[in-house]
Amino acid sequence: MKLETKKKKKKVLIIDDERDFTRLLVSVLELHEEYEVCVQNNSRLALATAQSFAPDIVILDVVMPEFDGGQVHALFKEDAALKNVPIIFLTSIVQENEVERHQGVIGGSYYVAKPVSASRLISVIAEHLGP
Repeated sequence: MKLETKKKKKKVLIIDDERDFTRLLVSVLELHEEYEVCVQNNSRLALATAQSFAPDIVILDVVMPEFDGGQVHALFKEDAALKNVPIIFLTSIVQENEVERHQGVIGGSYYVAKPVSASRLISVIAEHLGP
């Protein structure tokens, strides 16, 4: 009798103030059964949410009220449990050609330009999570 081991789902935390956009991302990611998704639409609560959810990767908007993505990123890097969690900035403030020109890394952080296709987002997440 062969026992099947259930693969542990990777935890994806999405931090973005646009509720419709985050609902769409959740729908896309949950189609891929290997992801467990958590959303935080209030950047002020991002650190506490991340501390309780313990994500494997974070998708982070840049332009948000209260704390912007750079401030949230800095808070994560100061937290011992979160400082090594990969963060992907997903934003409309950069254009795809800018991202491509810099091989996706701007200012030491990985960026994806909005709008982004579902396949591109899944590819970027998989790339940063590794095997």
